[in-house]
Amino acid sequence: MPAKRISMRTLKEILCLKHEGGMGVRAIARCLGLSHRTVIDYLRRARDAALSWPLPEGITEEVLEEKLFAKSATPKAQRPVPNWVYSHQERKRKGVTLELLWTEYKEAHPDGYQYSWFCERYRTWNNARDLVMHLDHVPGEMLFVDYAGQRVPVADPDTGELRKAHIFVATLGCSNYTYVEATWTQQLPDWTATHRRAFEFFGAAPRYVVPDNLKAAVVCAGQRPDQVGSNPTGARIGGAISKGGGNASSAGMYRYAKV
Repeated sequence: MPAKRISMRTLKEILCLKHEGGMGVRAIARCLGLSHRTVIDYLRRARDAALSWPLPEGITEEVLEEKLFAKSATPKAQRPVPNWVYSHQERKRKGVTLELLWTEYKEAHPDGYQYSWFCERYRTWNNARDLVMHLDHVPGEMLFVDYAGQRVPVADPDTGELRKAHIFVATLGCSNYTYVEATWTQQLPDWTATHRRAFEFFGAAPRYVVPDNLKAAVVCAGQRPDQVGSNPTGARIGGAISKGGGNASSAGMYRYAKV
């Protein structure tokens, strides 16, 4: 559509010169002082609206303009919107990222939205969901520990051999201050040793250490705290832990004394 609409009187002149005078587009443009693209655009609109010359008797300029621009007011077809519920559920699986979900979406809908829009709208949708309970943590009281979902390849500097390491993560509940370490296994010796080094990094031991449901920390899980059994880790940490199955969280909890 041209940047500025011409008057319906000028349109009538275009149609008259074209159909009655037999003039070409560029000749009409020179005669009326218009660009040839404007003439082409209005001739196309007249053809799409089944208008020729002479115009139907009694047609007003308002009706003429409505016929010419009726299609331009029609909204364009909407691009397919992703299924945010499905995307949210898939993100819980190991290795599934927003980029992977967007790639699948674009494969199914090549005319769909771009990656930046996809990420922005997903976060907007996610933030608009029902709010969850806010937890207030006392400084130094709880340390949350777990292994990250994906193992990280580590190359031997001499041989180039790749081995995959587990990533231990310990985060203080109040400050979110975090300690991260790579270990070859999730077995009890590595599990307890990473705790020791985390305490040394923080310079103190928290009152409680809260693990997720991993075998090195929890031997049985339940819905109530008294149904959760924690592994006998205390002896291996060297007296830093006092076994406290009765103080367990929904996944498991150790109660620590001072180091």
